[in-house]
Amino acid sequence: MQIPSKLKPYYENIAFEKEGSQMIINLGPQHPSSHGNLRLCLELDGEKVTKCTPMIGYMHRGMEKMAENMIYQEFIPTTDRMDYVAASANNYAYVACVEKLCGLKIPRRAQIIRMMILELNRIASHLLWLATHALDIGAMTVFLYCFREREYVMDLIEMYCGARLTHSSMRIGGCYLDLPDDYCTKVLAFCDKFINDIKDYETLLDDNRIWRLRTEGVGVVSADNALNWGCSGVMLRGSGVKWDIRKEEPYLLYDEVQFEIPVAKAGDSYARYKCYMEEFRQSLKILRQLVPMYKESSPELLCNDKEFVSASKEQILTQNYSLMQHFVLITQGLRPPKGDCYVPTESPKGELGYFIKSDGSTRPYRLKARTPSFWHCAFYEELLVGTYIADVVAIMGSTNIVLGEIDR
Repeated sequence: MQIPSKLKPYYENIAFEKEGSQMIINLGPQHPSSHGNLRLCLELDGEKVTKCTPMIGYMHRGMEKMAENMIYQEFIPTTDRMDYVAASANNYAYVACVEKLCGLKIPRRAQIIRMMILELNRIASHLLWLATHALDIGAMTVFLYCFREREYVMDLIEMYCGARLTHSSMRIGGCYLDLPDDYCTKVLAFCDKFINDIKDYETLLDDNRIWRLRTEGVGVVSADNALNWGCSGVMLRGSGVKWDIRKEEPYLLYDEVQFEIPVAKAGDSYARYKCYMEEFRQSLKILRQLVPMYKESSPELLCNDKEFVSASKEQILTQNYSLMQHFVLITQGLRPPKGDCYVPTESPKGELGYFIKSDGSTRPYRLKARTPSFWHCAFYEELLVGTYIADVVAIMGSTNIVLGEIDR
């Protein structure tokens, strides 16, 4: 079918035959398995993909430019809307960069609380990944089980910060809220329950004939390709590269807790699935160690630096100077010293980092987010070529991208 050049814009979303068995189709941007507004322009020879062109930007909001027009504290809730299934991971990466820029030392209890929320958020993010990935391939039961356990995690996060999806749970300088009285007891109860739920998922999937046929040997990524394309997180560790920023460049108190880095060598979708399952167990292991650390820590939650951090609520309500300080920081914003810094963190999907350049004003002169999904989506240009159309959805699911942090 020959289409006149002036009419091609009207036929962009229509599959048409090129020559013989060759065809161009568009997967998305409304396809349910694209997990957001992603459009893949696929050139096919029969059922085999010969060329893949990812087309993004349908959710673009200009967040980095928005940050340059907001005071530092004002931008925290906007970071929730990047990886919206791991909002606290985005919160932490941003506030950690600002804190490094200001030279702030965070109290120990605040670091423990942050680690608890981050690991709970990691579990919730992985559960959503497993649920949707399994559903894409046809495993409906796993989808229901994962969402059941995810509700428990979201209840715990809501108990702390009042939100379930976009948490906005972190603050520059520490934490403004301590954990509720029975929070640690409920976290341990969840850990005891969830360890058995993981076994249920594996019982349903590990030796499931359909699951293994759809994932083993599908979407194979070599270690060299993973490194060359800037992959991180499970996309890198599933290809045999043992790299986790929590171990290599420890932040918070990750150097004080014992946990392992799950690594697989096959590099296929099944290997990545097994890495995610083991990460569930490692997050539970970290949470169990944090509970006694929390109980032994002093009650201080905020660093005492009046230039950058508001006083506690009690001080603001009782001391005139603290109220004035709070008013200035909220209306005008904090003023970090001139300079720049980059802080990498290990989000549920890979390396999430923020670069901030400060000119000494109350707003960033330049802000740049390094989000893992952007790199893993770009990799589709090479990863999907040579695969069959039926495997495209399975491979997309195993890479665990979210369009909110691609279309920033």
